[in-house]
Amino acid sequence: MEEKIRKDHRALLNPGEENELEAFGYRTQNLRRALCLITSVLTCGLLLLFFYWKPQWRVWANCIPCPLQEADTILLRTTDKFQRYTRKKVICLYLSTLKFPISKNPEEPLVADRHSVINQAVLKPELKLRCIQVQKIRYVWNNLEKRFQKVGLLEDSNTCYDIHHTFGLGLTSEEQEVRRLVCGPNAIEVEIQPIWKLLVKQVLNPFYVFQAFTLTLWLSQGYIEYSVAIIILSVLSIVLSVYDLRQQSVKLHNLVEDHNKVQVTITARGKGLQELESRLLVPGDILVLPGKLSLPCDAVLIDGSCVVNEGMLTGESIPVTKTPLPHTENTTAWKSHSLEDYRKHVLFCGTEVIQVKPSRQGPVRAVVLQTGYNTAKGDLVRSILYPRPLNFKLYSDAFKFIVFLAFLGIMGFFYALGIYVYHGVSPKDTATMALLLLTLTVPPVLPAALTTGIVYAQKRLKKKKIFCISPQRINMCGQINLVCFDKTGTLTEDGLDLWGTVPTADNCFQEVHSFTSGAALPWGPLCAAMASCHSLILLDGTIQGDPLDLKMFEGTAWEMEDCNVDHCKSGTSDSNTIIKPGPKASRSPVEAITILRQFPFSSSLQRMSVVAQLAGEDHFCVYMKGAPEMLAGFCRSETVPKNFPQELRNYTMQGFRVIALAHKVLKMGKLSEVESLTREKVESELTFLGLLIMENRLKKETKPVLKELSEACIRTVMITGDNLQTAVTVAKNSEMIPRGSRVILVEANEPEDFVPASVTWQLVENQESGRGKHETSINIGNSSVPGGERGSCYHFAMSGKSYQVIFQHFNSLLPKILVNGTIFARMSPGQKSSLVEEFQKLNYCVGMCGDGANDCGALKMAHAGISLSEQEASVASPFTSKTANITCVPHLIREGRAALVSSFGVFKYLTMYGIIQFIGTSLLYWQLQLFGNYQYLMQDIAITLMVCLTMSSTHAYPKLAAYRPAGQLLSPPLLLSVCLHTCFTCVVQVCIFLSVKQQPWYCEVYRYSKCFLDNQSNFSTNVSLERNWTANATLVPGSVLSFESTSLWPITTINCITTAFIFSKGKPFRKPIYTNYIFSFLLVSALGLTIFILFSDFQDIYRGMEFIPTITSWRVSMFVAALTQFCVAFFVEDAILQNRELWLLIKKKFGIHSNSQYRNWQKTLAEDPTWPPTNRTDYSGHGTHGFYTNQGYDGSEQIPKGKLELGGQTTEQHFWTRL
Repeated sequence: MEEKIRKDHRALLNPGEENELEAFGYRTQNLRRALCLITSVLTCGLLLLFFYWKPQWRVWANCIPCPLQEADTILLRTTDKFQRYTRKKVICLYLSTLKFPISKNPEEPLVADRHSVINQAVLKPELKLRCIQVQKIRYVWNNLEKRFQKVGLLEDSNTCYDIHHTFGLGLTSEEQEVRRLVCGPNAIEVEIQPIWKLLVKQVLNPFYVFQAFTLTLWLSQGYIEYSVAIIILSVLSIVLSVYDLRQQSVKLHNLVEDHNKVQVTITARGKGLQELESRLLVPGDILVLPGKLSLPCDAVLIDGSCVVNEGMLTGESIPVTKTPLPHTENTTAWKSHSLEDYRKHVLFCGTEVIQVKPSRQGPVRAVVLQTGYNTAKGDLVRSILYPRPLNFKLYSDAFKFIVFLAFLGIMGFFYALGIYVYHGVSPKDTATMALLLLTLTVPPVLPAALTTGIVYAQKRLKKKKIFCISPQRINMCGQINLVCFDKTGTLTEDGLDLWGTVPTADNCFQEVHSFTSGAALPWGPLCAAMASCHSLILLDGTIQGDPLDLKMFEGTAWEMEDCNVDHCKSGTSDSNTIIKPGPKASRSPVEAITILRQFPFSSSLQRMSVVAQLAGEDHFCVYMKGAPEMLAGFCRSETVPKNFPQELRNYTMQGFRVIALAHKVLKMGKLSEVESLTREKVESELTFLGLLIMENRLKKETKPVLKELSEACIRTVMITGDNLQTAVTVAKNSEMIPRGSRVILVEANEPEDFVPASVTWQLVENQESGRGKHETSINIGNSSVPGGERGSCYHFAMSGKSYQVIFQHFNSLLPKILVNGTIFARMSPGQKSSLVEEFQKLNYCVGMCGDGANDCGALKMAHAGISLSEQEASVASPFTSKTANITCVPHLIREGRAALVSSFGVFKYLTMYGIIQFIGTSLLYWQLQLFGNYQYLMQDIAITLMVCLTMSSTHAYPKLAAYRPAGQLLSPPLLLSVCLHTCFTCVVQVCIFLSVKQQPWYCEVYRYSKCFLDNQSNFSTNVSLERNWTANATLVPGSVLSFESTSLWPITTINCITTAFIFSKGKPFRKPIYTNYIFSFLLVSALGLTIFILFSDFQDIYRGMEFIPTITSWRVSMFVAALTQFCVAFFVEDAILQNRELWLLIKKKFGIHSNSQYRNWQKTLAEDPTWPPTNRTDYSGHGTHGFYTNQGYDGSEQIPKGKLELGGQTTEQHFWTRL
């Protein structure tokens, strides 16, 4: 019974998805609630503060566990390594509030859609359903499956038949009302957060609460100046944060507000067309698209076609053609009814419909799929409102460090308590002084100081036209050791130049037609295919579309026109595109071509096709273009030249972009038959027409940048949708694959019948190319690798198909390939994301640079995604460069390294600053003393505050070093640095403290202050000791004035200054310290002022600083001691702790190796004499059905997103919010 309750108590939300959550059921108990309320009052709201920080504590304190079905409170926990908790109240919705009667018969469904969760969520006869709202998404309790499920969308289990027949006529008004109540409004509403709420959230941050406690304590003891300075800084920081958050909130609100006010036309069952506000739309409604429209929801097209601009989602303002969902009667889910990319039927929310093409059946219609925050635009907005946690090692280590400093403060608290109790000081003063020592170890300036490094880096990046929507990722860029690049538009020029065509005739390739000659392309099926097989549209007199399509069309010298009566046969839609020969085109017997149907290009399909009609002819023609390897498989074998592979390789190995074309004549005469054709039928039994050769030149910046990254020991990888051999050639010409390196092609095949899955390893042989002395070509030969060369440089290259097979059937082989994999061609968007994730699993810190829509997933998945876009900031990636080349990559890595080193330096400095003051104050506590107000003030404001805010402004070093800065605070060099500096400080301060007591002129001023003051009347008779903030903390009036404090202060102050200098290391990641003019000036000024105060004999200075005059020889001794400490500390830090060669030697001596997965694989493979394999074929092992299958793999196209086990992905939040 208990086990059943435990099972019913827990369930999963969004199982298997990126935002998977665990849900636990709890029921509120009034007695517990009353006890919590009383305790909150007794603790003056402290318990409520803890409940605010830890929502799970609130639930555990107020509620008892129960089955989810009976729960009134749900505790949610993320399933990632952060395990963050959220508390949600269960809301009940009652259908009885609707204005029409609803059947209470349990057998009678509420909505016609048999797959809908609504039918299973409503309890009858109560007509009640239970729901929770999580991150703007509504989940209802499914009484049948005993779990919470999303509403506001049509279930994926619907088939094409269901969508056409269940929703094709629209919804009844009753069903619309039910869905509106259950699903909520179709609105993406971003609340403009009130300023008071933002302010409260900032102020209730744990660090600010501790800071408020510290400052209250200091103010109560009269330490006003520094407290006021920190208050001003904190208030300024909070105000700026609140202002920034408010501005973001307003911008986001304004961005989405118009989406909620669109007027749309729908078809209601039995009522015809209706106009209504878009917020009233529900899943299942029929949306009528009259023309240009900003889509207010996600919808699947069922009639007609349209052209949309998806720039909002992808960053590319290229028109995309959408086609209707086919009328198939199979039982498979509509998204997987064929291999075709289902997105080609889906109109996404936020995209713009720029042209509609009605079918003969009537207007363009679409079924509403998803509403509100379930839509594509809603998902983007949610990703901004609720960013993924960013688990960077620096932030988790910083948290541990602060815990250590707090623990040190607690030790000081008990030390002070013991000392003051032993001397019989009053309890009030004892508690105050103990708390003062507790607050010394955690500097209140820490958050501001750590944030400044990122702010400076962000400003410098902005000057280089690199914009950032996730500043916390800048530090992560300092750890990048692998960068993935898209090819076209990133490494190579965006636009392609036409080089020539290679037509075929009689099963043979003919003479090449060169476009550089200036001669017009001769008329023929190849010319017709180039003129018609594209997705270009005529918009306001301008031809728009994919740049490749545009270039191909321009090569024909034909023109595009709107449909007119002269060329449109009866029944042809007036929205069809007409192509006519231009004045410069070759003479053609055909006056025009009408494009009747289009099957758009898809990255996953690697092809597109059209059905067209030549003017004056009764039959219809199919034209198809695509990847040569793909297209040849759709052609009749007798039409494909026998030397096709060799001819294709001849061009691809020279770096050309090759597109194949094909056609066939359709044996049908009616337009209605054309409209009912399926893609499978159209794209079969084609005649091969020839090849279109396009030149894709490297950008002039590509080679130098790749060389710079290579010299910095940063791996570069190409992930492209282009041909494999073209990609290999581009990699060789750009020297991504260095000269002399070997390339091994990895080709994997799916299992067939009784033959298991296989992997073939084929060595690529280098050849000289005739195209240019600086370019290389490749030839696949049967050469083998000599035994002595096996360990030399080699690179694997593979296609997306092979990657997919290896991922599914040879998963254990994948890491071995990835540690030396450089070329990944013909990769789909899903495969690109998966590959980035697999690299991350090997503990690489991955950067991704791309410019296209196909890269969006990979850009988001990478630790640092850089989008080359004209937009100032793209939601597709954390970084956006307005400079359309890869020079942004080294810029970003340099700034990331500088910011990371600055963060480490500031953290080390502030740690040491707290420890220096802690040691000095602890020594004075021994005799119930403290430094004076102005003594602290000099250290806190003149040195620490000013220095910390400028230490991080040192610019990045212009040359990338061949290694990365440390990525962990808790690393041996850093821990040793803090420990040794602490020891030096401790030794020097204790020696000075004890030595001053041995001096012949020394007397215990703190015991005999009255006598001392009488004898020193010429210097200090007017000093008012009553104003000292520690006057009541000692048994005698002179609690500040002493030879000990006079001697310790210069030592601690100079120590603070020299420590700042030592921790501000320049090369190899930052420019030298003297280039940071403000910081250098402040450092020199602080040191000069300290030395001046030390050696001056001015009465006013001694009185103000509360010092006692000492003999010059003693002051010289103190200065020499401080100088000696600096020299020793500087030598130890620079020559030992920062000596990379020494640490590498120590690691080698003691056999210490990196824990990174990729390092371990590299070491293992280097020792394996059989690796790399060449010119052989391996088969999968003996598992189920003769081959091993990766159970995590699902689907033919989508690669699943596994959970990362590394410290790579993270929340775009500051780590202070985790304190």
